[in-house]
Order: sequence, then structure tokens, then C-alpha cells
Amino acid sequence: MVVEHEPLAPPSRLESLQELRLPLDLLRWVPSWLGARATPAPLPRTVLLLPGFGAGPGSMRVMESYLRRRGHRVSDWGLGRNTGDARQLRAQLQGVIAGSMATHGEPVALVGWSLGGYIAREYARDFPQQVRQVVTLGSPVVGGPRYTATAGWYRDRGYDLEQVERTIAARYEVPLSVPVTAIYSRRDGIVAWRACIDRWSPQVRHVEVSETHVGLGFAPRVLALVGDALEQDGPAADLP
Repeated sequence: MVVEHEPLAPPSRLESLQELRLPLDLLRWVPSWLGARATPAPLPRTVLLLPGFGAGPGSMRVMESYLRRRGHRVSDWGLGRNTGDARQLRAQLQGVIAGSMATHGEPVALVGWSLGGYIAREYARDFPQQVRQVVTLGSPVVGGPRYTATAGWYRDRGYDLEQVERTIAARYEVPLSVPVTAIYSRRDGIVAWRACIDRWSPQVRHVEVSETHVGLGFAPRVLALVGDALEQDGPAADLP
């Protein structure tokens, strides 16, 4: 499948510098954190959290704590740090999800940040019977790492990013059948925001926020959006 899109490029140096605003954003969020109430979920879900490139489970502790307070059964993916090898990690995820399903007796909901979200989507594409839904945070679904601040890292290790992009585009031959909520931001200084937009999968609902890439895992509004998305049965329901 040939996927056409607008001309894309990794975030510029100036755009990447926006990520340095995270400390100011954290101060801005304090009142929301202090006044936030996590309304118990009417139907608690089994949720697996997938961290972004280079990050480990600790990066999603705020998300984990919030979703637990809403009553969900939340755990990390059990694979440690995200090494950047999406294909290998997707294969390793099979054992983790099989164990979760054996324990809880139900499909999992996957919440993935950046590359973790891409891995979650593609796992759901391959094994839709095992996944209830997917929520992604600033995840590149066009081009893989080609339109991200990590492009140079991959090229230095011998990856042909043009070929990676073609391989990712070819996967659209198998449609996504699992509901996906894709949260993205034009302030993202790590992943080109247009690379987060899936124009070819009807099962995907996009929600725009105004946070940095690093802030997506901590912003009160994003936390609430993730919680609300998990409590929907499909992508068509409106989120606040």
C-alpha cells in the first residue's frame, strides 16, 4: 500500500527546545493535580502501559497511579527500557499479554507513549482478539522514527529510514480493527505532529492537546483523556 501524506520533517531545533518548558508546565499543573478527583470507572479495565523510546516503566508512574485511582488494573509491560527495536519488542509482548489474559480472563487495553504507542497499535493490528483498545500519546504512525528527533540515532545504527517508512506503510494493508484513541500535540518537539495522524484507519480517533512531548505523560488533561478513553467501548464516543 502506498500511503501519501503532506511533506514531513523531524521537529526543528527550535521546536525541540520547547521540551525545555516542562518545568514551567509542571508548575502550571500543580493546582489541577491538587484539585483533581479520579472518578471511579464503572467498568474497570486491565491496562498495560508501554513507555517511549529510551524510557522504562518509571516514566509512566504518574499515569499508572492516576489510572489505578480510577479503579483500573494497571501494570507496566514487563520488558524494561524501550530499546527502540519495535519489531523485537512487539514479539516479546506476546508472552506478557498472554500472561495478563490468563490472570484476568479478558483482553487488555494498551496505553503507549511515543514509540510505545506505535508498538501497541501494531500489536493490536496483529492480535486484535487480545486487545480491547489502544490509547497512544504522541506516537509516530507515519514513517516510524524518520520524522522524529531520534532519526539520527537510528541512522547511526544502520537503519534505512526510507525502507522503514515503506515497511510501516505496507502494514496498512491489514486494517486496524481495534479502537484507537490517538492523543497528539502541535507543541511536540520530539515527534512531528503530522506523523501522529492516521488518515487511513476509521477505527482511530484523534484528540489534540497543547503539551510538550515529554509532558504528555503528566498533564492533568491528558491523564483524564486517557481515563475517559479507556471507559469507552469504541472510538466514536465524544471525549471532553
